[in-house]
Amino acid sequence: MLVLLAGIFVVHIATVIMLFVSTIANVWMVGSSNYATISTGLWLLCNKTCTQLPVSSRDEASLKTVQAFMILSIIFSVVALILFIIQLFTLEKGKRFYMTGAVMLVCWMCILIAVSIYTARFTGTMVYATNPHHGYCFILAWICFCFSFIIGILYLVLRKK
Repeated sequence: MLVLLAGIFVVHIATVIMLFVSTIANVWMVGSSNYATISTGLWLLCNKTCTQLPVSSRDEASLKTVQAFMILSIIFSVVALILFIIQLFTLEKGKRFYMTGAVMLVCWMCILIAVSIYTARFTGTMVYATNPHHGYCFILAWICFCFSFIIGILYLVLRKK
């Protein structure tokens, strides 16, 4: 049981780190231009230097929603990690980690909403670039989506023995 708890803890920390990286780094979409590789993220457009991300007025609300839900997913993931540590030392044997699992599933839902909106609105629409494709931050966000779901379910069924 101790090995299972340690494994879940390590995967949870890895998920938090990957959420930070995918939200902060500006490599959600990558494309090429005549001069260099262009990457866009949730915040900036980077060519050789980074500038404010040019977004049309109809896409601005979608981008702000993606940004907000990715930040919320980080917050919920960190809260779930703190709850797990607290419940690990305060719960009696045989109790379950219901609160931790519920918070982690809320994190999962936030990631799902953010990445789905980004996929629907911004995939393939890079300004000044040809041959756009997804960058590593987009892939990390989907990996975090999978990990947070698995961790959330494991917390709900996990019994402290």
